[in-house]
Amino acid sequence: MSQTADGGADRSVRTRPEGSARALSEGYDTALLDLDGVVYAGGHAIAHAVDSLGTAREGGMHLAYVTNNALRTPDAVAEHLTELGIPTGASDVITSAQAAARLVSEQVPAGARVLVIGGEGLRVALRERGLEPVESADDDPVAVVQGYGGPDMAWGRFAEASYAITRGLPWFASNTDLTIPSARGIAPGNGAAVEVVRIATGAEPQVAGKPLPPMHRETILRTGAERPLVVGDRLDTDIEGAFNGEVDSLLVLTGVTDGAQLLAAPPEHRPTYVDADLRGMLTGQPEVAAVEGGFSCGGWTASVRGDELGLDGEGEVIDGLRALCAAAWTEAGEGTCALDAGKALSRLGV
Repeated sequence: MSQTADGGADRSVRTRPEGSARALSEGYDTALLDLDGVVYAGGHAIAHAVDSLGTAREGGMHLAYVTNNALRTPDAVAEHLTELGIPTGASDVITSAQAAARLVSEQVPAGARVLVIGGEGLRVALRERGLEPVESADDDPVAVVQGYGGPDMAWGRFAEASYAITRGLPWFASNTDLTIPSARGIAPGNGAAVEVVRIATGAEPQVAGKPLPPMHRETILRTGAERPLVVGDRLDTDIEGAFNGEVDSLLVLTGVTDGAQLLAAPPEHRPTYVDADLRGMLTGQPEVAAVEGGFSCGGWTASVRGDELGLDGEGEVIDGLRALCAAAWTEAGEGTCALDAGKALSRLGV
């Protein structure tokens, strides 16, 4: 079992967000931060990200950036973060391309050719493992690896993957995120592209990225983290990845997850902590307490009222959402909460 910042063991089925008397940046040695939707969106820093990360780093917390986006190289990501005001070295960036390349290298001969359907990040990661990236199914590859190639990836790249896979080559995917945040909104991610090839071939890829073990293994190997805190915006990648790796997690609401999705989360998607943005790394977390008829946090009390979730009181929006999480997750147990939370969430504006 994982340990919270205060040293207590997590419950096997989480029924409420945890509290912490210590700032999370003091309770954990390493923050494993997702990028898209957490640190930046569409290339621009998310509000409070730069200052919060700077403060955490100055306090002694190691910051590592763990992304399912396989498009850019660690050098390029580090340069971008540094330009945003977050000093970062390439060794502080771990990508699903690196996890995929390690997975491929363990199953093909040294120096083998690998068909790349994706961006430069995959090519660099394969070369790091001693493999040769190629562009065509006719270049005698022994495997296919697919990662996010950006919004302008040509349709013909999916055809190349299909030709090779239908000849019997093993297929690897950096990740299967269906969507990716951008400055203009939510766009199709690598998972959508993987579905195109899956439909064409009937094959199933080996997937390296979050939430699966290859990505967690890659992260721990490269960071040496002993008390990591996963920080992310997605329940099905960041939070589930933390659950699978038996480490604690902080969900921030600056990306794709909304209040309704959080309340309906099954056990593997329930974060240890919930906060509005990265400022939550610098503070303790309030206790969500069981009270007569429900759960309270800050000035709010949440309860089950027939077939819906109710919310009374006033205070910080995020405290109201934490209280609602406790009511919803307790009601759901090992399943998902089907209670109507519309009125309660509308009151919070989330």
